Order: sequence, then C-alpha cells, then structure tokens
Amino acid sequence: MTNQRVAHLQRETSESSIDLSLNLDGTGVSQIHTTVPFFDHMLTAFSKHSLIDLEVRANGDTEIDVHHTVEDIGIVLGKAIKDALGDKAGIARFGDALVPLDEALVQAVVDVSGRPFLVHTGEPAGFEFHLIGGHFTGSMVRHVFEAITVNAGLTVHITVIGGRDPHHIAEAEFKAFARALRQAVAPDARVSGIPSTKGAL
Repeated sequence: MTNQRVAHLQRETSESSIDLSLNLDGTGVSQIHTTVPFFDHMLTAFSKHSLIDLEVRANGDTEIDVHHTVEDIGIVLGKAIKDALGDKAGIARFGDALVPLDEALVQAVVDVSGRPFLVHTGEPAGFEFHLIGGHFTGSMVRHVFEAITVNAGLTVHITVIGGRDPHHIAEAEFKAFARALRQAVAPDARVSGIPSTKGAL
C-alpha cells in the first residue's frame, strides 16, 4: 500500500457540527471533543484499540438530547473509514475479536464487504434505557454501530456474551469492534489486489 490511508471530513447541519480526521495506519493517538463525555471515552478507547489515529471536534444541540450529535459523529466516522480505505486493495478484509471488561464479554466480527449489515445481539433487558454517565442512553451504543456500519460499508456482528454493568458492556463493545476492525483493515502482504473473487468490494 503506497497511498496514505487518511481522511478528513466535515458535516454541518442545523443539529450538529462535526470535524473529523483519521489515519488507519496510526498508533491509536486521539483528540476527542464531542461535548458528550461518555462518548469521548468510547471514541478514545476505539482509537486506542484499533490503532486508528482519530481527531473529532463536534458540538450540537445536546440541550435537547445527545442523540443528534452522537449519530452524526457515527455517520462521519463511517464515511471517513470508507474514504480512507480507498479501493481496499491488499487488506486482510476480515477481523474478529473477543474482549472482556471485568464481568462483561463481547465478540465482534468485521468484514470490509462493501455491503452494510449489522447484527447486534445480547445486550441485557433494559440496557437501552440506562443512562450511562447520566446522559448517554444505552440505546445509543447500537445506534452508533448502525451509523458506522452503513456509512463505511461494513458487515458487522457484535454479540454481548455476558455482562451486568452498562458501562462495562458498552466499553467492551467498542473495544471489541475496534480490535476486529484493526485486523480487517490491516495490510496483508500475501493479499494481491482486492480480497474478493468478484474483484471489487
């Protein structure tokens, strides 16, 4: 791979303002400022464990709800991953990870398929209603993965195998996704061209 796998995208709506840069071949360095503290924590963990350098500066109508800002960041992050991947030549394509966080255990599997599809299961009953950090509802975890998956063109399976604490479950999900994505987008010296019998992803 000779080209730098980087992207810089901006998104402005009446609900949010997003400025995001990433480098797929980084070391996990991040500067995250979304005005949503728990999401800052999740994106920092995502960057660290995916080894994707990530800068996000965002603000939005969080006085109404964090929903708009968080969703829009997920959209932009997905588009940036897709842009940085380019034609996907020479990548491993598939990645999987099994990540614990204390009592929580999550598996994530990623295929850089070009076909957006998310299978997301196992979060305990009531998780979607829990306020993590007092402001970030558990339902937003799945919503972020939906936004990333659709806009990056990924097939993603995330399975919560176990867990009790909502913070631990959410963080294990982001870390597992990060580790699986790290494997999937990594250059593989044995792969010649596009890793698909169709010749395109």
